[in-house]
Amino acid sequence: MRTTLMDRRGFLASAGVAFVSALQPRTAQALNRADAVFASAYRAEDGTFGVAMLTEQGDLLETYPLPARGHDIVPRPEHSEIIVFARRPGIFAVAVELQNRRTPTVFQCANDRHFYGHGCFSVDGRLLYSTENDFEGARGIIGIYDATNGYKKVGEIPSGGVGPHDLQLLPDGRTLVVANGGIETHPDFPRAKLNLASMEPNLVLIDARTGDLLTKVSLPADQRKLSIRHLAMQADGTVWFACQNQGDPSAAFPLAGSMDRYGNVTMLRLGESAWAKLRGYVGSIACSQNGERVILTSPRGGVALDIDTMRQFVSEVHFESDVCGAAINGERMFLTSGAGKAGSYIHPIGFDNHVFVASSTQ
Repeated sequence: MRTTLMDRRGFLASAGVAFVSALQPRTAQALNRADAVFASAYRAEDGTFGVAMLTEQGDLLETYPLPARGHDIVPRPEHSEIIVFARRPGIFAVAVELQNRRTPTVFQCANDRHFYGHGCFSVDGRLLYSTENDFEGARGIIGIYDATNGYKKVGEIPSGGVGPHDLQLLPDGRTLVVANGGIETHPDFPRAKLNLASMEPNLVLIDARTGDLLTKVSLPADQRKLSIRHLAMQADGTVWFACQNQGDPSAAFPLAGSMDRYGNVTMLRLGESAWAKLRGYVGSIACSQNGERVILTSPRGGVALDIDTMRQFVSEVHFESDVCGAAINGERMFLTSGAGKAGSYIHPIGFDNHVFVASSTQ
């Protein structure tokens, strides 16, 4: 779960008359009742793309257009701005101002790079870090962009592996944790995986100020085809991670685990039947602030697993198809699907892989 922008009352107050008056009466009423607002990228029936703002019931509040398919959404701390990254191997990201509807800022990575769809901000919101592919050098890098200067790129550091996908900033405000999926790709072969026989996924801790690699943790040899893709962080800095099996999807390998701030990894110990329901693929992960609850979704399996990590107890939430986006707000779970389901509503748009809490009173 990502850091919230502001509470609902603050969101309404700072958005002002222009934002509220632009909403249809039913939509404005839904926002007034909401305890949380969520955001997700989507694809419309006419083939256009955008970002949708939703209540915890699934009411569609507002949409913002995108030039192409979006993936993850990152809130800028202490601002009402969000960053939407293009889906891998996209080359653009969009900064959307949620309150005053100024023209979005579209920026791109360098010509010999592409985004992997994820990023995070520095604590002060001045710098944006993004996972990128140096595809000619077959290495992962973390791009650094200045949010105070139109998101001009100001530097980059090695990601510590190949195919960096997700990353987050630990509560110390200095350490980046990166999920290097281990898969080599090239934009000339957009979705091809070029090194499955030799892939080496890992989790790394990096000093964001110096670029120094502090810790590197690889999975055991028999699990090296578990591409580490997505992260969720609890309040104490423990990071939960989720994997996608590039080998036999029916193999009962654990597809998720946690890493503490010292680099100690513990895999979730669920029964083989629970892992089998995910069909070798976790599309998104969310955790509670205390880490006692983790949500794993599988669009391939059409299922979300709601896990009590203390008791290793699994509850299942079945969707009709393509469930992937997951967030936890307080004690409540919020899920979205590529078939248009959000909360208790079904919309004529398909939601992308991720959803985050944009504002909350929790």
